[in-house]
Amino acid sequence: MKRTTSAKHFLLLPLMLLAVQAQAQLYKSVGPDGKITYSDTPPQANQKLLEKKELSGSVSTANFPYELGQAVSKNPVTIYTAANCAPCNDGKNLLKSAGVPFSEKTVKTSEDIEKLKQISGDTQLPVMQIGSKKLRGYNADDWKAAVTSAAYPASNMLPPDYRYPTAESAAPAAPTTTTGEKPTQQKKPANVPAKKPASENDFRF
Repeated sequence: MKRTTSAKHFLLLPLMLLAVQAQAQLYKSVGPDGKITYSDTPPQANQKLLEKKELSGSVSTANFPYELGQAVSKNPVTIYTAANCAPCNDGKNLLKSAGVPFSEKTVKTSEDIEKLKQISGDTQLPVMQIGSKKLRGYNADDWKAAVTSAAYPASNMLPPDYRYPTAESAAPAAPTTTTGEKPTQQKKPANVPAKKPASENDFRF
């Protein structure tokens, strides 16, 4: 008997592949000067990898229409926000109304601020990273243009039951050491100032 494969099966495979490709990773590394760096790209040759983890806030495209899944896979969206940031809320509302999935990174601590500087070179919020493009500050026209250029559908195509990922820290703390596991010994420079939470004075909105 000749076996046939429906078009549905041909469509299912690329969607499954897109779901895998959209899973983001976080790399924690240390440089020759002892500086800790968090990045979504592997460390450079002069850096030592300390930790690699899958980000639970990654956007899964498994149930997305093909056009939307393609856009998310090629140009995933990540936004950096802070508390009491009206432009940040405006940016999130714009993306949600347009049906654009995104991962949210919150900036609360001094480590988060360093991560923000690594990403955008500034402390202005919000920051939208869409594919390789970064937009500092919120401007509705610029954000809409970036979404269109990234080939996101003109109309909202998100499934009715879609839920946006829970926001995560821009520079998540390292996991605690389990019993019997020896922590990595690192040299710490003398007179390191105590870590402090970020305040509104640390950002530009």
